[in-house]
Amino acid sequence: MKMVLLLAGKTDQPWIRDGVAEYEKRISKYTRLEIVTLPDVKNPGNRPPEWVKSREAEKMVSFFRSDDHIVLLDERGTLYSTLGLAGWLRKAMMLPSKRIVFVVGGPYGFDPSVKARADHSISLSGLTFSHQVVRLLFAEQLYRVLSVNAGDPYHHE
Repeated sequence: MKMVLLLAGKTDQPWIRDGVAEYEKRISKYTRLEIVTLPDVKNPGNRPPEWVKSREAEKMVSFFRSDDHIVLLDERGTLYSTLGLAGWLRKAMMLPSKRIVFVVGGPYGFDPSVKARADHSISLSGLTFSHQVVRLLFAEQLYRVLSVNAGDPYHHE
């Protein structure tokens, strides 16, 4: 099954880009991860967050395929331990979907239309992180759970 990390807008932080690229390289030992960065919303100005989320949602929903398994990275999602997330991913990879699409929203979160399309939602922590930092944290955790599922040593065992 193919995995996609869908990002709302680019990052201007080189350390985040470099970190994600490092984990993308590590992940390639186990599977191919396609990272797709949607263009930033044009001319957001002083528009309300709902307007920005709606424009991001249009781009996200047009990217999704009907047979995708959509997973939102959202603070209100299911909170897993690393081993719990590894178990969830093992099961998700057996679904008939062709792609698992992990989605990082913009600074205001997700529009209701994206939430309605989602099959699952994952929280990375009870703490709040910027949508930029979530990219790096998720890339690290995806690498970790793929290595656990491959039977590589896990430092807590």
